[in-house]
Amino acid sequence: MPKLKTKSAAKKRFRTTGTGKVRANVAYKRHMLRNKPKQMKRQARGTFVLCKSDAEVVKKFFLPYA
Repeated sequence: MPKLKTKSAAKKRFRTTGTGKVRANVAYKRHMLRNKPKQMKRQARGTFVLCKSDAEVVKKFFLPYA
């Protein structure tokens, strides 16, 4: 079998934890922040863990060697 290529965009957006879960950045926090609630901006700090079905897609197709 040929080697699989890792998607370059996925390298920049996802990373795996020590237990194999996939972490990603929270969306909707780049611009127009004055229109967004304070609670939403506070909760959007840092990263979050993807759900199981999304994580399987990322690991299988985007980051095959992660």
